Amino acid sequence: MATQTVLFVMADYGHDPTETAVPYMAFKEANMQVSFVTEKGKSPECDAKMLTGWTQKLLGANQEACNAYQKMREDEAIQKPLSWTVDGFSFDQFDLLFFPGGHENGVRQVVDSSVVHNLLLDYFPKTRKPSNKSIAAICHGVLAVSETLMPDGKSILHDVTTTTLPTAFEGTAYWGTRLFLGDYYKTYGAGSESVETSVKKRLDNPLQQYRYSLGTSPFVVQDENYNYISGRFPADAALLGQETIKLVKEACRAA
Repeated sequence: MATQTVLFVMADYGHDPTETAVPYMAFKEANMQVSFVTEKGKSPECDAKMLTGWTQKLLGANQEACNAYQKMREDEAIQKPLSWTVDGFSFDQFDLLFFPGGHENGVRQVVDSSVVHNLLLDYFPKTRKPSNKSIAAICHGVLAVSETLMPDGKSILHDVTTTTLPTAFEGTAYWGTRLFLGDYYKTYGAGSESVETSVKKRLDNPLQQYRYSLGTSPFVVQDENYNYISGRFPADAALLGQETIKLVKEACRAA
């Protein structure tokens, strides 16, 4: 079987290091070829609050994830990423697209990008089984996918089963840290709707399609009809990496 190719779609700054580096390490250990893409080819950096200082110790990445991030930063692929605004760029050359999350408002560079949305409009239909194309997303990364709208106004995830960051988790983090961190845990500012609300309103039948767990044990959701898998928050990152590897390998065999 040919080497599977993975593309991390990232903002210049702000993604969660655990949700990025832990799956990255899993993909590298599985001998997958990993690439990165940002808007204009700038090397992406994850959220410093989750990597240093008291915010890291109380709220951020554990030592294993910090080590994984430092290892990832040494990769030439992240030092010299691709650019999604270069003429002719396409997601088609990759077997897997990975969308990490993060609360820092810099991630909006991906979530709100019309170019990323257009690229996804072309790529996502190709993930319908059987296919060798797959997408994985976690936390706010799910928003980048769900906010991609087709000409009829429906999301590309309208008929897909998914999870994302639960409102309960987002609210607890926001209200528990607002005195010290302000609106940090509300990516679109105070009073904005939760990630869960934003994702659920894009689904045809949220009661059936939105899956969640309020437990802290790792939890991921895989759709039955598309090669699409999603997670909620950093605690899901390792499981998401492992299950995504299985999905990609099965997809490539079945295609």
